[in-house]
Amino acid sequence: MFLLNTHSDYRTPLDQTDAETLGIAAANEVERHLTFRDNHAETPLVALPGLAAQIEVGAIHLKDEGQRLGLGSFKALGGAYAVIRLLLEHASATLGRPVDIADLHSPALKALARTMTVACATDGNHGRSVAQGAQLVGAKTAIFVHSGVSDARVAAIARFGADIFRVDGTYDDSVREASRVAKAQGWTIVSDTSWPGYERIPGLVMQGYTALVRESLRQMPAPPTHVFIQSGVGGIAAAVAGHLAIALEDHRPVFTVVDPARAACIVETARAGHPMTIAPGAPTVMAMLECYAPSLVAWRILSRVADAFMTVDDDDAVAVMRQLANPVAGDPAMVAGESGGVGLAGLMKAFADPAIKAALRLGERSRIFLVNTEGATDPGTYEAIVGRTPATITHSPASTDQLLGTYEAIVGRTPATVLAKNTGGAEA
Repeated sequence: MFLLNTHSDYRTPLDQTDAETLGIAAANEVERHLTFRDNHAETPLVALPGLAAQIEVGAIHLKDEGQRLGLGSFKALGGAYAVIRLLLEHASATLGRPVDIADLHSPALKALARTMTVACATDGNHGRSVAQGAQLVGAKTAIFVHSGVSDARVAAIARFGADIFRVDGTYDDSVREASRVAKAQGWTIVSDTSWPGYERIPGLVMQGYTALVRESLRQMPAPPTHVFIQSGVGGIAAAVAGHLAIALEDHRPVFTVVDPARAACIVETARAGHPMTIAPGAPTVMAMLECYAPSLVAWRILSRVADAFMTVDDDDAVAVMRQLANPVAGDPAMVAGESGGVGLAGLMKAFADPAIKAALRLGERSRIFLVNTEGATDPGTYEAIVGRTPATITHSPASTDQLLGTYEAIVGRTPATVLAKNTGGAEA
């Protein structure tokens, strides 16, 4: 399925709250917070010149979040950041003075953290981030997982000291149960999806994701003309699209949201023009994207700044996992989990369909930006699909000089001679 954005809000300014949440100042603050994390390092932006030449586009760059903060997923940026922010705000209110991230390990904050319990529902990666953040500050964690979450992913959460609660049904069932129990127990829900009356904390989670966009814009030889980002409830897609719209303004890229065909809540919402909860069906291999109701905040943003919506099948997701592990000549090998390469699957599907390719104005000068949202967060499942263990697949990220050389080879000029602030609009 492929849809262009026809919503009445399309191309209207972001809601003021959303613009502040995903804006430049907020993103800078996220990056400052990250400097206080012991295991923080910018993740690599990997050039895929071989694949770009094969499908005849100017460049493809893929941000590899499989190495983020030791958790193997972009989610490491969101949940833990929100937990820390909530503790700092609680401390400021309790102590009657501003409390900064620099005070994170002070005795006063540690004492307050021990009185907090944070909770969430998860497919695996978000819960790991919330649990890691809680362990970092000294708070307690209750994580609710549905029946489809693998034992390996549950174990990866539990190692951060979280209490695990199994819930029958789907991810959306676990969201409801986490909310119910947390309300009864007086716990703080740190969810990556939003619902009526609950928006600010999911906004903080999305705010954390802006760090990967800021890094990518610094790492790219030129801003992208096209972006394909996968979506579950919509958080990562909304964060990337929203921040790019703010940072690049009129030169923002053509942005396509990619959903699993078996859990296409964002695509169905776009088709209906309002938030849609879809009925669960057969499970999808894209386990981290198996969500049946959109985040209200995410949809509010995407209705304004996404240009198109599309679905990919399970076979498409599996194909790109194998393709990245066994790349086109000249490209580095990469480990992408079942949901990690879905944006690339969308790109490949768009190029295979002349109508979609034309609608998105994809061509030989297009510069594509993708995000590998997770590595092998379940190594056993990865090996069963790809036929190799993650440890046997490594890549050497392209250096800045290599990226700049790729750009000059394509364009015929150095970036310094052609780039000014906010350049780089979509090109056919």
